[in-house]
Amino acid sequence: MKIRRWHDGKVLAEQSLMDMAGYIGHRGDYHDIFLKWVQERQIPILMNSKVISYADTSPHPSLTLSTGQTISADLIIAADGIKSFARHLVLNTLDDPISSGYACFRAYFSPSPSMQSDPLLNTYLGNQDSVNFWIGPDMHVVQNTLRQGKEFNWILTHKDDGDIPESWFQPGDMNEVRKLVKDIDPEIRGIIMATGKCLDWKICYREPLKTWVSPEANRIVLLGDSCHAHLPTSAQGASQAVESAGVLGVCLGLIRGKEEVGVATRVYEKVRFPRTRVSQTHGEDLRDRWHNVLKEVGEDVEVDPEVVKIKNRPLYAFDAEQDARDKWEEVSARVKEEFARGKIEPLC
Repeated sequence: MKIRRWHDGKVLAEQSLMDMAGYIGHRGDYHDIFLKWVQERQIPILMNSKVISYADTSPHPSLTLSTGQTISADLIIAADGIKSFARHLVLNTLDDPISSGYACFRAYFSPSPSMQSDPLLNTYLGNQDSVNFWIGPDMHVVQNTLRQGKEFNWILTHKDDGDIPESWFQPGDMNEVRKLVKDIDPEIRGIIMATGKCLDWKICYREPLKTWVSPEANRIVLLGDSCHAHLPTSAQGASQAVESAGVLGVCLGLIRGKEEVGVATRVYEKVRFPRTRVSQTHGEDLRDRWHNVLKEVGEDVEVDPEVVKIKNRPLYAFDAEQDARDKWEEVSARVKEEFARGKIEPLC
């Protein structure tokens, strides 16, 4: 993984991928692993079944689908993303997205044979996967190839104060992209310029939540982006969601019976909140360093590689499930004391 200077591609730092995001892979392959696991256990999956309401009742919370079907359970886990519908129940209010002041243009495609044979385009279209970043004032580009060069991805993060919907499917303006990359390193400029279409993805924040658990029965719980969304520069959104799922599983395995489901959910949120805040702020720190390090710096000035390196390594030497086991006695005692007082302390 190489971090390069915006206009000429000079390598400012080089890192092992394990310093950044572990392994680079296709999200579809990641999904297939989960799907296979679920199918092996014959867990039913209901497709085209939008949730339209939740009922936070004890001992069995329920949800209603757009089909009219109502489903109840001992626990409902709402892993329903950054635009979570369940979050409104947990917060007892609507939480509008807050613009970060940035947006991403992004494209993902299979390079054509003519692209791969064009010397002006094919520096990063070969049969060897690669990961590169180009950083400049208030902008950066991420590029990676997947499946031995058969698939290509680029993301351009840039300043943006426009009123673009919070959507993953908003068409992007390639003319605007070409203006933004007109002075980027020629070795990546060509393939970006030749891209036929892209998406425009507004980067929005959600303020840290005071709770991830429903207020009445403590039996509807948020997980993943619904409660701890990350910036793209964190490279941790999916990883932290999986860690959270592991911790929730550990907590449910340590209770004495179904009557303590609420204890498990409250321990889960208290254990996970500090960890996810660290990984979230890593992404904010990296974006700010990349976007500012080259401002008012001449070409003859050598940039300290440590200033631009991704600093996620401390996140990896960590066993989230063992951490939950280690903290269970202390945190569960605190949760039970809060229940006895009738006052759950907010996460923040």
